[in-house]
Amino acid sequence: MKDYLLALDQGTTSSRAILFTRGGAVVSSAQIPFPQHYPKPGWVEHDPMELLTSQLQAAAQCVEKSGVRPGDIAAVGLANQRETAVVWERKTGRPVGNAIVWQCRRTADFCTQLQQEGYGEAIREKTGLVVDAYFSGTKYQWILDHVPGARARAERGELLCGTVDSWLLWNLTGGKVHASDYSNCCRTMLFDIHRLTWDEDLCRLMKVPMDWLPQPVPNSGDLGTIALGVPYLENLAGLPIRGAAGDQQAALFGQGCFAPGQLKNTYGTGCFTLMNTGKAVRSQNGLLTCIGWGLGGETTYVLEGSVFNAGSSIQWLRDELGLIQTSHEVDILAESVPDNGGVYLVSAFTGLGAPHWDMYARGTILGLTRGTTKGHLCRATLEGIAYQTADLIAAMEKDAGQKITGLRVDGGASVSDFMMQYQADLLDVPVERPEVVETTAWGAACLAGLGAGVWKDKEELLRDRKPGKVYLPQTDRSREYAKWKKALERAKAWEE
Repeated sequence: MKDYLLALDQGTTSSRAILFTRGGAVVSSAQIPFPQHYPKPGWVEHDPMELLTSQLQAAAQCVEKSGVRPGDIAAVGLANQRETAVVWERKTGRPVGNAIVWQCRRTADFCTQLQQEGYGEAIREKTGLVVDAYFSGTKYQWILDHVPGARARAERGELLCGTVDSWLLWNLTGGKVHASDYSNCCRTMLFDIHRLTWDEDLCRLMKVPMDWLPQPVPNSGDLGTIALGVPYLENLAGLPIRGAAGDQQAALFGQGCFAPGQLKNTYGTGCFTLMNTGKAVRSQNGLLTCIGWGLGGETTYVLEGSVFNAGSSIQWLRDELGLIQTSHEVDILAESVPDNGGVYLVSAFTGLGAPHWDMYARGTILGLTRGTTKGHLCRATLEGIAYQTADLIAAMEKDAGQKITGLRVDGGASVSDFMMQYQADLLDVPVERPEVVETTAWGAACLAGLGAGVWKDKEELLRDRKPGKVYLPQTDRSREYAKWKKALERAKAWEE
């Protein structure tokens, strides 16, 4: 039995590779950053070759450091930043220009036009998404319209396009596989999540040729093999690629959230919350309906929502206010006071995301007195992150028509024992931080392992899962939560 799995985790600012054992232990890892390019205000680009080279180098370094023979690796899995659009030449593999990153806002005017012309409902019905420059479809159109000769070349079949999973797959397989997994396809605004196909009407609306789009494929199965001649990976030629998923869906899978109603929250700069709903659920609360994964002939759907400012509010305490020197100090100060002293912090620095969607809200601190200390401010900051997460999960419960029974957590800010305990108290359910903290890469490895037969099914995979640290509810926080909602209303619609 080949018991090792290699995960390639291609992110927005760096490319990582992690070699896991079947049990989820990290054998070795490597991480290589790459530059961001900002040609104009609000524009964000990557050089696709820098992105690719950094990922190939990370994979080579990871395996070399491990001392594991490539022949003992069962399969390779991919996880990636979603929505970033790449266009390249079919014959040479050369990009026609820089990739347009998911953060880029250059197509916002066209998205506004689509909304004004009444296409928002049709797009939402087919794709589960709101019309936004965040997604890939309008990025492809921009490249076709602004790179000289690109549209004519695409229509002649000379160009290919895809999100980062497609770009990696095409290069890893020596140009033999042009495919994209369902979890990435569903973030393009061109994909019918119910029929699992590119939608002809949406492609026509955004003037994107269907012929150059990648083939939609399930998230686990035969995605090709690493070809001979791939730079840096000469020793890995022949390794099977058996899994792929967008980063947030990979994290949900890595958390073992296989049953409807299970969910995870990633506490990063913002919070990404995904709930497994089983079937597709149309949100009535501003959430997105997406595909979690296609596996074994079945498609699992999720609801997704995000909080704009979570870990960034801790960074604000450190970098702008100077109240702490390291992020860990926020926990120490928060626990130095018995309660929040009546202080509530709404970290709407860039408005409020789901479920409130108020771009005119602003950060607010309420309940200050002369007795307020920096301990109270630190505690209010951590509590505020937990409150925003609770608001988001309440919206998910309404959409899903069921109460949650637990929350699995990951991300940098999830190391806060105080905040995780407060989150458990607030939601009145257990909160679990997994033993395997590299949930995104682990999810990609799990999908690859299933595709390679390391586990015969998800149930066997779950039996191998090691429990993490569990925070059980201890205190009723309903009174504080009611005060939070009052503070939240004060923060809304602050700007004209």
